[in-house]
Amino acid sequence: MDSIIKKYQQRFRKIRDEMEQWDQLQSRFISQFRNVSSIIQRLKVIQESKNYGSLSCVGGIEDAVLQKQMESLQTFFLSMKNTLNDFHVIVLSLEKICRDSKQLVKGGSSQPTMKQMQQRIGVKPSLQACVNGLMLLHEMHHSEYLLKLSLFSALSALTLKPSNSDLGALQQLLVDQPNIPKEEVQFIFDIIFAEEIQ
Repeated sequence: MDSIIKKYQQRFRKIRDEMEQWDQLQSRFISQFRNVSSIIQRLKVIQESKNYGSLSCVGGIEDAVLQKQMESLQTFFLSMKNTLNDFHVIVLSLEKICRDSKQLVKGGSSQPTMKQMQQRIGVKPSLQACVNGLMLLHEMHHSEYLLKLSLFSALSALTLKPSNSDLGALQQLLVDQPNIPKEEVQFIFDIIFAEEIQ
């Protein structure tokens, strides 16, 4: 039983690294989102000739500025897609770790009873705490990934009909990361690595 717990802890160490990468991706995604929002907000302004003042006399200035902004927008959308792919890689990794870890319990020569699953050895976590922690981490990050996909789709749709209030609401949703309470993630790690904290 002790050896299985140690294997679970190894998996949680890998997940801790994934969480650090997730946080870096989150910062990058928010930055990309803000850049896209800024461009979308500018699109309406740069399409009105009255906003060019004395530059209006330069032939084709409006089209050139609009084209440049649309190119930048496409570049940022592509960057956001790449970041979403990186998020997805982490979600798939968590799913695989979760699936493989269930096999650790099922694949042994003798399957543990419910009492053994809930039994703790000293300060080490129970097998049930390990299984539940992995499942919870996967579910939270999978839900958050789906939310990010939805936000990306909504942002793409706003390109055609920009609304500052909608852009602000979407950005707030993204920044809040409502599906991943940091204290809950930390609590899971504290349970799994209790003996290291002692």
